[in-house]
Amino acid sequence: MTSPSSNIPLHLATIGDPALPKIVFLHGFLGSGSDWLPFARKLDGRYCNILVDLPGHGEAGIPADGEAEGFFMRTVEALAGEIRRLSTEPCVLVGYSMGGRIGLALALRHPELFSKAVIVSSSPGLRTEEERAARRKSDEGIARKIERNFEGFIEFWYDQPLFATLKSHALFREVEVQRKQGSPEHLARALRRLGTGNQPSFWNELPECRVPILFFIGEKDTKYVEIGHRMAEICPESRLEFFAKCGHTLHIEEPERFLASVERFIGNAKK
Repeated sequence: MTSPSSNIPLHLATIGDPALPKIVFLHGFLGSGSDWLPFARKLDGRYCNILVDLPGHGEAGIPADGEAEGFFMRTVEALAGEIRRLSTEPCVLVGYSMGGRIGLALALRHPELFSKAVIVSSSPGLRTEEERAARRKSDEGIARKIERNFEGFIEFWYDQPLFATLKSHALFREVEVQRKQGSPEHLARALRRLGTGNQPSFWNELPECRVPILFFIGEKDTKYVEIGHRMAEICPESRLEFFAKCGHTLHIEEPERFLASVERFIGNAKK
């Protein structure tokens, strides 16, 4: 589907009774809404789970034409519209990495839509235009890798230190197979338009956040350990939880602990 108000391609799947309290799940780069299926199945019967495919991922396409500038916030606004359409009550939000950045923007710009948010291995963006410009340049090089040799890119991507613990995990091969099912053309476009270099910085908005947030960070994900500490320090009604011996993909590496922590946090989430 394409969000009619913004022309942003999104795909939403619902698991569970629509009359139940809702949880919106947002995946990371290379992923899809189906990444959250194991959690949605365990939560079925208590929650209605909305699994989103973000632009360029899963069943959501992404047009070849269109400006990268502003695409991130148009995606945020399109999602807000869809969430408002699907739920008259505040939802719980769970977002990982890229989905966490989008989720944080949603919670800050549309707090009325959410009772609580869980942000996993993510950040509020880069503080300066110089940093964002450097990131756009870096992401352009990565997008070209995706287009030239997708399988080689997947190997390169998971060789990054933040994925070291995932690579040694029993589920890594399954994850790798799933990632190779993506469209290289769509993923390259998504990186160019939804990458950290193309989003606003939300650091200055965090102190005004009205949504209670639980930040999850893997102990071995050193870059995000620092970011997590800084976010929790300045964001009111938030707390930070570390996952020992885990990296960036802590929800895959420790799924039972992840789900238990989420359930404890959202147990009284309904306003």
